[in-house]
Amino acid sequence: MRKIGVLFVVLLGVAIGLRAQNVQLHYDFGHSIYDELSTRPKLTSTVEMFKADKWGSTFFFIDMDYGDGEVKSAYWEISRELRFWEPPFSWHIEYNGGIKYIKDAYLTGVTYTWNKADFTKGFTFTPMYKYLRGNESPNSFQLTGTWYVHFGAGKFSFTGFADFWREKHTDMYGDPHEWVLLTEPQFWVNLNKFKGISDGFNLSVGTEWEISTNFAVMDGFKWNPTLAMKWTF
Repeated sequence: MRKIGVLFVVLLGVAIGLRAQNVQLHYDFGHSIYDELSTRPKLTSTVEMFKADKWGSTFFFIDMDYGDGEVKSAYWEISRELRFWEPPFSWHIEYNGGIKYIKDAYLTGVTYTWNKADFTKGFTFTPMYKYLRGNESPNSFQLTGTWYVHFGAGKFSFTGFADFWREKHTDMYGDPHEWVLLTEPQFWVNLNKFKGISDGFNLSVGTEWEISTNFAVMDGFKWNPTLAMKWTF
């Protein structure tokens, strides 16, 4: 349901010295905005992990959507940035998969990374070849951009990604589509940056907006906001 796309924001967080492992819980309002999404799960949990080494970095996340007392769908991504040379370029390898309407995808490309000198802001851009297993047109491409902005002495963070790719598929009405646009900007209030709150209280509260066109089985433009909590380890 949420965050089905490439997410490099955690990688950027490591670049500025932040911890990279976190657990998120999102309450999704999409089910109450669109009649055709009335069965959309209300809760999504996310587990993210990032680890850097001298040859690059490894990142993965797992999303689970909950409804009627059970897991309705699940999705995960795992990716590797390889670099045996100086930045800003790295070789990107990625796998995406899940259950329900999600098919396996394999991606590879080149990532360009830019960070401001004080690491308060930055972005990445990755053009990729994408192989969609089981799709009638399996050979495709994806363009991904990510960004982060930390402001207010670290009290606030604005992060997100945008994906654009080609994928032949049909929506819930059986109408065909060939292109998908997905972006998920997040805004976080980092409580441990406020006076009087312990540095070890790593709770952030905020929101994520899933903005998409022809994503998954949805038809046309959709805006699905959430209220969220995140604990960073």
